[in-house]
Amino acid sequence: MAASVPQEELPILETVINIRNRLTVLKKDRGEFIKAQDVNSLYQAVVKQVTKLNDVRDDNTTYNNRLDTTLADVFSLLSLFYLTIGKTKDTPATYCQIASMRQILNHMNESTVYNETDLAPFHKRLNELRQILQQDSESGKHPKALVKLLMRQLNECDAIVTQLQDSLSILSPELVPVHQRLVTIRRQLVALAAKEGSHKAELKPLQEELRKIDSARVDGKFLGPGGIVPASQAICISLLEESFEIAQEIKAHEDSKNVGSSLKPIYDRLSDIRAELESLVLTHRWTLRETDLWNYSLSLQEIDKMRVDGKFIDSEGNRPPGQYVLLYLLRRCYGLIYRLLSSSEPVSEELMPIANKLSTVKKCLNEVLKYGGPFNARDLYPYQLALFQIDSLRKDGRFIGLDGTVPEGQGIVMAHLNECHELVEMLKESMDEEETEEEDYEDEDDASDLDDGDD
Repeated sequence: MAASVPQEELPILETVINIRNRLTVLKKDRGEFIKAQDVNSLYQAVVKQVTKLNDVRDDNTTYNNRLDTTLADVFSLLSLFYLTIGKTKDTPATYCQIASMRQILNHMNESTVYNETDLAPFHKRLNELRQILQQDSESGKHPKALVKLLMRQLNECDAIVTQLQDSLSILSPELVPVHQRLVTIRRQLVALAAKEGSHKAELKPLQEELRKIDSARVDGKFLGPGGIVPASQAICISLLEESFEIAQEIKAHEDSKNVGSSLKPIYDRLSDIRAELESLVLTHRWTLRETDLWNYSLSLQEIDKMRVDGKFIDSEGNRPPGQYVLLYLLRRCYGLIYRLLSSSEPVSEELMPIANKLSTVKKCLNEVLKYGGPFNARDLYPYQLALFQIDSLRKDGRFIGLDGTVPEGQGIVMAHLNECHELVEMLKESMDEEETEEEDYEDEDDASDLDDGDD
């Protein structure tokens, strides 16, 4: 339960709530692009309040009141705004990514279904985010208090990754192949449980493989070379038993709904969120404003808080069937949000239409170059016109925003533009070569005709 807010913190809380409301209004405004100066002014306002808060608080005490939760909301929103305006390598932009990673890692720790391959991307991304924080700390670009806060949260994620790696390190080398295969099978089973319809054809080979793995045990133990009993049996055995349970649950609900009726509203809500997030993964370059992810994150957190001891319960305190399905959907949604956050490009929202158009032009030009001619100057005209229109948007070599500022992402957009011009020149050269070959061929024909006439 959150503690009450002390009297000296109430003015700070009131100001922070006001900032959160302004951020929410800015997030909902789809009439115009988000301006970097608006985001920066709100960021500076938050920094001012955090400084005041640090003055009235003790560094050695852990606080958790309404002000802390409101500040967490504000930092999450600001982080998404930083991604939206293309400042992906600034300290504030790391906040939502670290939070998203922590949620996924906690779920992985809870489920114990992971291997070294799963942990490697998290380890790599944490190192990248650490470099961003260290660079900003050394340059003094952002307040030390904020960098310190984010570095602490990043270290917490790092500690979870280390803990997960340590739990795998106790796995005997002889059992690593069995463990990896069981992790894969369990994931396939959970994904199968979340699908509608009949799964007999897909379920049967997975069950057969589980039985094959189970039959390899002697007196309930997995054996290594020479009949030795490797350590860490419990990890593989618990995975095996859990996989059998999921398979039985799928089979038991083959002719009925996958989820208990009392959990159906949660299932429907998670299914809708997953469908929308998967759609964003496919179309995010054109349709996603990173701040849109805020509502999805809030919804998932609300659903996650419904669990009691890791399980969803009904009004009578029972645990209805379909737990694995809901947990799969929940973790899948967290994974999709993290994927969208980590794939955000350092290009501001205002320049994204230009960047997307150039990406499309580049893709088309590469296809034309790949499959070759014959083609002529008329075929290249639409691409040249598109590039001319984009070129004409520049002032003094840069793309300028509506408010006269220089949006983030100039380097990336210019790189795309230059690459498109190079592709056009390559196509022109290949077109000239074809014309030269045709002229040479015609000259040979003319010479041949003259020779025939002489004869």
